Order: sequence, then C-alpha cells, then structure tokens
Amino acid sequence: MKDKMRKKALAAWAVLLLLMPLTIQCGSSEGERVLSAEEMRIAASRCIDSISHQMITAPQGALLVLNPDSTAGRELLDGLSAEAWILVEDSTGLLISAKNPHQRMFPASLTKMMTAMLALECGKMGDSIVITEDVFLTRDSRVRLGDSYLMGNMIREMLMESDNDAANAIAKNIGGDIPSFCQLMNERAASLGLDSTHFANPNGMPHDSTYSSARDLLVLARYCMRDSTFAQIVGSPFMKIPLIDGRHLNSQNTNLLLQSYEGCIGVKTGFTNQAGACLACAATRHGVTLYLVLLNSRSRSSRFTEAAALLDYGFQVVANGLR
Repeated sequence: MKDKMRKKALAAWAVLLLLMPLTIQCGSSEGERVLSAEEMRIAASRCIDSISHQMITAPQGALLVLNPDSTAGRELLDGLSAEAWILVEDSTGLLISAKNPHQRMFPASLTKMMTAMLALECGKMGDSIVITEDVFLTRDSRVRLGDSYLMGNMIREMLMESDNDAANAIAKNIGGDIPSFCQLMNERAASLGLDSTHFANPNGMPHDSTYSSARDLLVLARYCMRDSTFAQIVGSPFMKIPLIDGRHLNSQNTNLLLQSYEGCIGVKTGFTNQAGACLACAATRHGVTLYLVLLNSRSRSSRFTEAAALLDYGFQVVANGLR
C-alpha cells in the first residue's frame, strides 16, 4: 500500500511539473526555467492527495480520513476552536484532515516564512543591516533603533522572536524599500501556486491586502523547510543572536511545541487580534513527517494544544496503515 501511494505521489509531482509556473527565481523574466531540482522541490511542497482516499464530512465542515477510529476523530474535531487547518503526511502528500483549507484569512506572522525564504535566497548573509527610522515601525519588536545585525542573524532574530521590525529591515535591504520587497513576495507566491495569497507587508501585521489560506501556508512551510538553513533556525528552541557591536541576545523560539511535543521540527507561530492564534508546525516520528497549519485558534496556548491533538491523530492514522 505504501509503495502504491508513493507511486501515485510521484505521478502527481510529474503532472505538477508540467503545470506549475516556471518563473521562480528572484527577478526572473517570464518563461525563464530553473533547475529541475528546484521544480521538484516546488512539486513536492504542493503535492496534496485526497482523491484516492475515502473521506467523511465531520461536524463543522471538516474532512477526516475514514478509519476505524473515525468516531473518536470526529469528537476531536468538534473540540477544536481553530477556524481552519490542514494536516498532511509529507512524503506522499496524503491529506489526513482539513477544515476550510482554502478560506482566505489573515496569516499574521506566518507571513515571515516567505520573508525569511526570500532573504535566504536573495540576500547576502554578510550584509550589515541597521535599524533605521523607516523600518522601526511597530516598536513592539526586540530590535531597537540604531541596532546593527548581519543579515543572517537578522533572519534568526525575525524567525525566533517573530520580530516585526526585523522583517521590515530585511525587506528594505533586499527590495530597496518595503513595497518593492512585497512585490517580490507576491511574485514568489504566484510561482509556488499560492492562489489564495497576497502580501502587503513582510511581517503579517493586519492589512486588508494581506491574506492567505491554510493550504497555501502549508505549501509555503513545506517549501521553506526544504532549505536546510531555514529548517535549522526554526527547529532551534534556543539561540544566542549576535549584534555587530558584540552583544548577544538570548532568544527562545516562539514555537513552544519544540520543547513540548516529541519530534517537533518547526516551523512558525503567528498572532494578531484580527488573525487570532496561528501556527505552522511539522513533526517527525518513526520516519514519518506531518505538516500542519492551523489558523485562528482561540488563544496563543490553544493553538499548541490543538496542534498537538491533530498531530497525534495524524500519527495514529499513519500507524493504522492509511499511507
């Protein structure tokens, strides 16, 4: 059964390679192709397969893989406060559970996954970045006016602490200004097939033109995690982040599942009053990796408990042989 599923997944990837946009490099011109390895990375990130699996409709409109524990599964879904989620097994793209996966919603700081990925791909890690007045906008961040970081460490600060003004500084360094960087973000979103996504800023602060969906953010998280530097940062519970002046700031990852959930390997938290509590996460157990995006949970703590419950359920589904 597992070999059959893998063959189906590979076939799906082949189809995606024929259909997906090919303009995915920073500043690429229309029609320019990239290495097949990059195309495969995008195809693997986009592969979500539910067609060949028997599904049931659970209360609140959620989808659940039909298995011997389906009653318990429906009870689990009934108890979740999140407005949307999607849970996928990574190697095959098996869709295990979803609720409103295509609904456009505020992504909050899950936006920073795209900002970080563009920074890693287009930025120079040795560039010196200064926090200036034009990027020191939200003032609820840990960076301070006049602070200087190397680009690589600014990315770490942004991802570990979900630092809004660090995201602004990165955007200015790469794009020249924030609107130009947002154009790069939207071009990359289009190349990844994120059809329900648009970015108006690099940090996810509330804006009517910043929106995404659980499905799109799942594709983005899978894509980002296939970059080893990104994965190393978001998989670190703690880190010391140096400034250019010699200071070091102790940093604790905002994703508390890294410390509380066995096998958690990332990826990013988000919260605003408009978006609610959001989480993109991934976990690996016994060679199986699950990805989950959960949006608009009731509270910052409930996003972790609800994510853990869904991941537990997902691993149970895989253990029962639905692969």
